[in-house]
Amino acid sequence: MASELHFTKGQGTGNDFVLFSDPEGVVDLSPAQIAAICDRHFGVGADGVIRAVRSANLDAGAAALAEDEGAEWFMDYHNADGSVSEMCGNGIRVYARYLIENGLAELAPGETLSIGTRAGVRDVQLNKLGFQVDMGRWKLDGGEPLVRAKNLQVARPGLGINVGNPHVVVALADDDELDSADLAYIPHLEPAPVDGANVEFVVPAEPLVRDAVGHIRMRVHERGSGETLSCGTGAVAAALATRYWAGTGAPNHWNVTVPGGVVGVRMFPAEDGEHVALSGPAELVYEGELALA
Repeated sequence: MASELHFTKGQGTGNDFVLFSDPEGVVDLSPAQIAAICDRHFGVGADGVIRAVRSANLDAGAAALAEDEGAEWFMDYHNADGSVSEMCGNGIRVYARYLIENGLAELAPGETLSIGTRAGVRDVQLNKLGFQVDMGRWKLDGGEPLVRAKNLQVARPGLGINVGNPHVVVALADDDELDSADLAYIPHLEPAPVDGANVEFVVPAEPLVRDAVGHIRMRVHERGSGETLSCGTGAVAAALATRYWAGTGAPNHWNVTVPGGVVGVRMFPAEDGEHVALSGPAELVYEGELALA
């Protein structure tokens, strides 16, 4: 394996990533190396690492190609602690821009770029916010696990939502409660999910719906990464949970404000059931060379 890694730093609403190209699948970073790269004091600093690898050259890519033979590229995503993650909604938008700007893929207006992930193939298109990702079908895991977070006085019930990776969404009373939560500490869930979960804390806007669009504010503690400025799948889960709580007549279009900006969420019917799409910006910030330990 190479002793130096050429990388690109990218971000989507403040959710930041280190990306590198390994089309043949020969660079096998260890969890410790990934954690060192993501360290914000001694490394590059990021919420995760994304390897650009051809689906044909990765065991996990076989399922993606079986689902869609056009999914040439696989998003091999790892959290900041080195653990593997199924999917990242902000990350896949940044990944799409990385593929396009490095000449690895093309995406014209109106066309679709299919990308393999461990949660299945995801389709990306250009839109006015940057990129839109069809996140596929979602699932209400249900249950009401009790969620405790530092500086929140009482435990709150959460709602389990799965959008390719697991989430628990918690409704709070107001902005003061949301601001007071200390998400540097891992929220405590009872019962604890076997594979862990991202935990989103949500406050509805007042009014909740304006011009047929729902508005919520969210903070998140991401499994394996801690509190992040944004979480794409978390924004999707938060919008789905809020629509569920709001009941009949709730909109299918949502704007979710996170510390790093605003993303859009849209629910729409498809042949295999309801899908949900995520829209938002994606930027490549800088490139560099990194010596690997």
